[in-house]
Amino acid sequence: MVLELYLDLYSQPCRSVYIFAKKNNIPFEFKQLSLSEGQHYSEEFGKINPLRKVPAMKDGDYQLAESIAILLYLCRKFKTPDHWYPSDLQKQAKVDEYLSWQHAAIRAPASKLFWFKLMMPFITGNNTPQAKMDSTLEELNTSLQLFEENFLQDKNFIVGQEISLADIVAIVELMQPLGSGLDIFEGRPKLTAWRERVKANIGKELFDEVHELILNAGDLPKKMEQSVMLPHLKTRLQKMLN
Repeated sequence: MVLELYLDLYSQPCRSVYIFAKKNNIPFEFKQLSLSEGQHYSEEFGKINPLRKVPAMKDGDYQLAESIAILLYLCRKFKTPDHWYPSDLQKQAKVDEYLSWQHAAIRAPASKLFWFKLMMPFITGNNTPQAKMDSTLEELNTSLQLFEENFLQDKNFIVGQEISLADIVAIVELMQPLGSGLDIFEGRPKLTAWRERVKANIGKELFDEVHELILNAGDLPKKMEQSVMLPHLKTRLQKMLN
């Protein structure tokens, strides 16, 4: 039975799983799910992942949620090249270090900026207060400086001279604000050079394919005009402002 991956490529963690599976020629059935249409709340998907989140994986009778857990499972089951999640204890710990740090430091502010800049006016009818935009951007800029100085340093990739899971997880998060028209790579030559190395390693065709939706996310509000998720998203955005 072919492994099934339940994904919405507007989602950063879904893109990381898709990139990794495609890059490593892992056979899978792409089960496309639309978060904006609330398909993750369907009864059918609830049987796959009671947490109601994507990505989700089904491998025969075995089911798994959470992108990092899925990435590690794929690494181990399909015995992917060692550089993705090195067997060397210290290199592996460096991958773990980044994966542990990025949730709050990179994912949270980068995701908020996307929602504040693109989705807030459509969902609530109001622009995000400038003070909130500025503080969130400052938070991300601080994390980007730490990323460059502490994690990337003068290396080609986060864990040395070869790409790892850390780089895939990082790149999908840092591409997210671009979907709202905010280029966080501008004025950051080290970060931009790293992005280009990651893109070249993944392959331009795959990189462009997986980011096509998010880079055209300006169309997303129009697509969501009749979405059942709008009341839920409005509540979520209000919580972000607190």
